[in-house]
Amino acid sequence: MENKNFQFKTNINCSGCIATVKPHLDNAEGICHWEVNTGNKDKILTVHSDGITEDQIIEKVKKAGFKIEPINI
Repeated sequence: MENKNFQFKTNINCSGCIATVKPHLDNAEGICHWEVNTGNKDKILTVHSDGITEDQIIEKVKKAGFKIEPINI
């Protein structure tokens, strides 16, 4: 599967939120790297994929208790 970059609008807005979602994304197979831009009003989550799908990422973030919607880049 090809490497892709995904971006999502979220409500992950502080270091505490990042700490909550961190184990869900760090332990997800198929994610090379991820980061949240909490300085952006849309709290943009960027995921560098190594095989994980957009739907799988959405499922992981929702399981952590956050809202997420894809942004087409």
